[in-house]
Amino acid sequence: MAGKNRIGGTIALKVNGDIYFAKGNFTYNLGKPKREGVIGADTVHGYKETPQIPFVEGEITDRNELSLEDLVTLDEATITLELANGKVITLSEAWYAGDGTGNTEEGNIACRFEGMSAEEVA
Repeated sequence: MAGKNRIGGTIALKVNGDIYFAKGNFTYNLGKPKREGVIGADTVHGYKETPQIPFVEGEITDRNELSLEDLVTLDEATITLELANGKVITLSEAWYAGDGTGNTEEGNIACRFEGMSAEEVA
């Protein structure tokens, strides 16, 4: 369990329950509608909403047990990102949306998972 004052740092990434070696900074979006103001010639009229795709994005470390082919063809997966502050981001019905490029210097692979829905559990 996270300490009450911890807000960042250690994370855990799981794909269908399997732990992946997460590196560095991850970003995520719950896919809630994006609101943008609508203005007329006279005043602000309100706002419009446009859909967003829920996602989890970052870098993982390549390992001997990791199949890049399986990773880039991943579909209908459950992605969980456990944050240092105790929150868990769950991405459902997810697919791999990256380009599948690996890096040999530190063995990292940029990855992006997109899905049909996401939720945040505190």
